[in-house]
Amino acid sequence: MSQRQVLQVFEQYQKARTQFVQTVAELATRPQNIETLQNAGIMSLLRPLLLDVVPTIQQTAALALGRLANYNDDLAEAVVKGDILPQLVYSLAEQNRFYKKAAAFVLRAVGKHSPQLAQAIVDCGALDTLVICLEDFDPGVKEAAAWALGYIARHNAELSQAVVDAGAVPLLVLCIQEPEIALKRIAASALSDISKHSPELAQTVVDAGAIAHLAQMILNPDAKLKRQVLSALSQIAKHSVDLAEMGVEAEIFPVVLTCLKDSDEYVKKNAATLIREIAKHTPELSQLIVNAGGVAAVIDCIGNCKGNVRLPGIMMLGYVAAHSENLAMAVIISKGVPQLSICLSEEREDHIKAAAAWALGQIGRHTPEHARAVAVTNVLPVLLSLYMETESSEDLQVKTKKALKNILQKCTYLPALEPLLHDAPPNILKHVVGQFSKVLPHDSKARRLFVTSGGLKKVQEIKAEPGSLLQEYINTINNCYPEEIVRYYSPGYSDALLERVENYQPVL
Repeated sequence: MSQRQVLQVFEQYQKARTQFVQTVAELATRPQNIETLQNAGIMSLLRPLLLDVVPTIQQTAALALGRLANYNDDLAEAVVKGDILPQLVYSLAEQNRFYKKAAAFVLRAVGKHSPQLAQAIVDCGALDTLVICLEDFDPGVKEAAAWALGYIARHNAELSQAVVDAGAVPLLVLCIQEPEIALKRIAASALSDISKHSPELAQTVVDAGAIAHLAQMILNPDAKLKRQVLSALSQIAKHSVDLAEMGVEAEIFPVVLTCLKDSDEYVKKNAATLIREIAKHTPELSQLIVNAGGVAAVIDCIGNCKGNVRLPGIMMLGYVAAHSENLAMAVIISKGVPQLSICLSEEREDHIKAAAAWALGQIGRHTPEHARAVAVTNVLPVLLSLYMETESSEDLQVKTKKALKNILQKCTYLPALEPLLHDAPPNILKHVVGQFSKVLPHDSKARRLFVTSGGLKKVQEIKAEPGSLLQEYINTINNCYPEEIVRYYSPGYSDALLERVENYQPVL
């Protein structure tokens, strides 16, 4: 056998290996093939190919593994159990940029599924190597490493702390300053994932100087980058007054308000979330948002979108209104109440209706003037029907009941209370009747109207427990009228009159 023929055997074997990994990598892109590949024992066949003498085979084997592990946690588990991770970590440090990208992809694909799998990656020493990759010359390697680190940090505070301890944060802050948009996006996303768990972790990100660089990118034309930037700023601001104030000091207002008009739904939602996370902390921060035109901008945004995109804006209005009478009045003046009423009626999802009900309750609970502003939009019957609706979620029932109670206890605008007299269950009715008992003794016009509209008649039909608060309210109302009027509207009075007619002996 000649030397040529001997070498041909090796060439054929190499071709076969190359074709095998390429085909598997291709097959792994389609979900319908995954189970077949798994059952055929693909994991144990790919493992030795990670150490192949041919670099392209190594890289393609890693790519195929990543695609498989990305698919479900069983396959990710198989990567961990097959002792493949240490091999990948070793190669991450030694190999060329193509292999580094593929290896980081596998680590990300394994780590994304659960805290346990992410912990397995930490345990095999991958973090230090991934952090070294953040300093790589190639932006693609940096991106792959940042992505893997973000997916590990996402799960919980312990894993996030491990990523911080490995020194990732300052390098991620450098990555958001790189020219490549894709790298900026992933680095901002990773900073968001690290910041979200605790004030201490968020502080670490702030200490690395992240806020100023994130704030500068709020007006970047790339929508996906804006999403991540706004998300990262929200995850920092949500933890404490100090952290929220740092966002404000980086002059995110009024520029962030332009994002509420963005064509991308997620940019709108994340911008509203950021404003909400700042507004919730203190009246001063809320006032600052009002002064920047933030309340009016959020109300416009709620009007121009639907569904879950509305949710953070609705909640933001509730938080602002909750702080003080003046701030609640700012929401009313900016026409927030009609917009919240529309959300309450239009939205399908119970959790969005519940948020709108809560916000309306926060606006109406301050003074009779606030309550009137809410009541005139005819929102009370809507709240009541949602509370009575058997299909409403428990949360929606709790929120609508609380909102009704908050508004009713301050509402002296009787035309809005009237319809509730006829429909409300006893636990709500007592608040409605209570308000009439406060207003009628001092308002003769209202007393007359209460009779002609059928209100007095309705009150006489209410069966209240003797000695109860409701009975006291009814007595107070009845004391506002002459006795014969009250008798006239009491149930059974017409029968008693007819009986007197029957028994009457005419005087001839």
